Amino acid sequence: VQLQASGGGLAQAGGSLRLSCAASGRVFSSSVMGWFRQAPGKEREFVAGINRGKTYYGDPVKGRFTISRDNAKNTVYLQMNSLKPEDTAVYYCAADYGLGVRTRIRDHRYWGQGTQVTVSS
Repeated sequence: VQLQASGGGLAQAGGSLRLSCAASGRVFSSSVMGWFRQAPGKEREFVAGINRGKTYYGDPVKGRFTISRDNAKNTVYLQMNSLKPEDTAVYYCAADYGLGVRTRIRDHRYWGQGTQVTVSS
């Protein structure tokens, strides 16, 4: 599985951005997809995931971010609203196969290259 993330950029606090992650390789519809982020000097953290029709989120983004997928386009999206300066990070998409909620880095074997999101105050 190869993943290509895009859509990062600069936004003002309170604004919105949408990230995309295009996947190629094995059957996309049966994959579990996730978004993680890593801010400078911090550990990589879970942001959001989607597995079949189930979505789940990290506490810092609940109610503000929405993950979705388009199986016809082999793409997963992360809609980020009400952005805060603390959302500034490199965002990575990740994937694996199987069932259940997956929030750990080690539960995702495939990773994209990351896209920078910067939120100004």
